[in-house]
Amino acid sequence: MKVGQPKKTVIVREYQLEIGKVQVYDNYMVSIFDEGATLTLERAYQIIGISEIHFRGKNFGFISLRKHSYAIDPTIYNYLRELENLKAFAIVSVKEVDMHNFKIEKLFYKKPMKFFIEFNNALTWVRQRVKAK
Repeated sequence: MKVGQPKKTVIVREYQLEIGKVQVYDNYMVSIFDEGATLTLERAYQIIGISEIHFRGKNFGFISLRKHSYAIDPTIYNYLRELENLKAFAIVSVKEVDMHNFKIEKLFYKKPMKFFIEFNNALTWVRQRVKAK
């Protein structure tokens, strides 16, 4: 039996974008967007580009950590849906409005997407989805 420290999570790279930041880990990304930002298709392409740099030919997950309120153009999900190697999309928030918005966003995405109140639960789900594929 092996006893020791749990594997430490290391940020591979952090990108500071106009609307907030995106952190890249070994097999998932985390976005933390600024209060009042608007996630447009053009800005979504930046994030897709980051995913192609780090996860080309490799499955990954995405966690949207919604600490702040911001707007999302729901048509971006049509493009995210095309990413074959994006296996899990999690939204983390304690705000009721985000829970309601999630129901609408899910209609556009139509792939594995789940809402969480706690980040660690989202991370566990994303890692399981990515590993299972």
